[in-house]
Amino acid sequence: MSNEVLVRAIAPGDREAWQTLYRGYRDFYNKPHDPAVFETVWGWLQDDAHETRGLIAELDGVPVGIGHYRRFARPIDGGSGLYLDDLFTSEASRGSGAGSAILARLAEIARDEGATLVRWITADSNATARSLYDRVAKQTPWVTYDLAPAAAE
Repeated sequence: MSNEVLVRAIAPGDREAWQTLYRGYRDFYNKPHDPAVFETVWGWLQDDAHETRGLIAELDGVPVGIGHYRRFARPIDGGSGLYLDDLFTSEASRGSGAGSAILARLAEIARDEGATLVRWITADSNATARSLYDRVAKQTPWVTYDLAPAAAE
């Protein structure tokens, strides 16, 4: 075993591995396993016209991590960025470099596509991920808010 991490675009044959990893991600955030969500997100990842794209990290050929991302406009600087919606590595692969490799691949994609940055959020309590993020990126001073849709009249 070489312990080499390879990061590539998610492909149609990755469905089972992706679903296992995505389930682990949803478990971490205490999200229910709604089959409709799995079908929807997988459909997005397989639709070249959809904004959501996916990466899979393999350690010696075994899928151990996923990243879901999308492009977004940045009117403040007249450019665009990549937004990392989800990053997850299997518990057994933590410390292998899979998370770092996904972030490094996203930085390459951002460069190649002319994006000015890669941005993401994480839970304040996610100490394991934050220790990685603090090593490879700069924490911003921005505070995040969620606004629910207006009620139907």
